[in-house]
Amino acid sequence: MRTTIASLSREIISEADAYLYLENMRWHGETKCPKCLSTDVHYVTPTNGVSRTTAGGSQSARRVWRCTPCRKQFSVLTGTIMHATKISVRTWVMVIFEMCASKNGVAAREIERKYGLCPRTAWHMLHRIREAMSHDDYVLFSGDVVVDEVYIGGNPEFRHANDTREVGIGRGSKKTPVVSVIDVNTHTVRSQVLESVDSKALGDAIRMNVDTATTTLHTDSFRGYLSVGRAMAGHYIVDHKAGIYATDKTNGTNLCENYFAQLKRGLKGTHIHVDPKHLHRYLNEFDYRYSTCELTDSERMADLGTRLAGKLPYAHVIA
Repeated sequence: MRTTIASLSREIISEADAYLYLENMRWHGETKCPKCLSTDVHYVTPTNGVSRTTAGGSQSARRVWRCTPCRKQFSVLTGTIMHATKISVRTWVMVIFEMCASKNGVAAREIERKYGLCPRTAWHMLHRIREAMSHDDYVLFSGDVVVDEVYIGGNPEFRHANDTREVGIGRGSKKTPVVSVIDVNTHTVRSQVLESVDSKALGDAIRMNVDTATTTLHTDSFRGYLSVGRAMAGHYIVDHKAGIYATDKTNGTNLCENYFAQLKRGLKGTHIHVDPKHLHRYLNEFDYRYSTCELTDSERMADLGTRLAGKLPYAHVIA
């Protein structure tokens, strides 16, 4: 059955249901200790058989396990982006689903209104989910890859008169440059914020993601790609200035253009403004949804459930 907000709300009625649902998402029926990864664990039954008393004296539906080898107690939240959260687990599950299902993203203000959270809590919550969506491995691409750059941000001529930020001179310097590398075979995309768009920065970004000896590069005619292109197994170029967007050997940068259209639609239409220092996390989000576009929303959510490990403290986000 296809998962929807309605079906999810019927399935997860209480906080206890939410813990069970999250355990299945993360562990798929095989509970593991987050410290030593052992499966030799046992459930710690509450004294009253129903709930546990917190340090503040209130009752909690938190399910606790104990690892036999390392003797540590843990729950499904331990060592994840939800570690020590004060937000209900039911709310976390619902918001994670919305992030997986919303093609143009979901705004923190919208989550604030829907779930009764304060603005900072909703904003931090979404950033933690974006962190979980980051690239979980860096297996190098091979075969054919498409690479292109895009510039994110408003036009400086529309800035307020009191905004004195330096905008620089030259290609892309007035906005924040982003380069995206897409594997043609798997349609997996990896995007990266750049300080500049010179040949060194572009070359480093490409080499970080592809096996140059076995990869054919497809780009436009921007000169910044020529240096790294010579180190590749092949390099096909289309000249947009001459009105050439595809040839018999290459489809040019059309894959990247499609991705950029979705990215810009989400950033401009949903988030309105994104600070450059947080842009890499928004790229994680759009990269993840694009790379898993062939999955259903429920399958995407199940995949994200295996990537929840890691922490992102609020102090680190605002630093």
